[in-house]
Amino acid sequence: MFDPLFWLEISLCLFVISLIAVLIATLPTIQQLTNTARSAEKLLDTLNKELPATLEAVRLTGNELNQLTEEIDQGIGSATKIVKQVDRTITTTKEQVQQAQTGTRKVFVGFKAAWKTWRTNNSDQ
Repeated sequence: MFDPLFWLEISLCLFVISLIAVLIATLPTIQQLTNTARSAEKLLDTLNKELPATLEAVRLTGNELNQLTEEIDQGIGSATKIVKQVDRTITTTKEQVQQAQTGTRKVFVGFKAAWKTWRTNNSDQ
């Protein structure tokens, strides 16, 4: 029983049994890794096919958005110019109306003075 060769053989057998048990336990993991690798390969193939077209579409969309932004900026600039022009026109119109009112008052006062003078001259006769 104290034979070292016997204990070595038993140790070697236990080691082999343990190694087999570990290998058997790792088989599902290895199979799952294989399936995962296949899925990853399919995903990468799909990405290689689809990604360039998608990136090109995104780039074109970005360019279109830039163009639209420039057009909107131009439209806003034009609208600003029109609003300023309308504002100037309204200001000019107000000034002209005020001048017309002043002129009308002067004509009315002049007509009134003339009427009084005429009546005064006509009643003296």
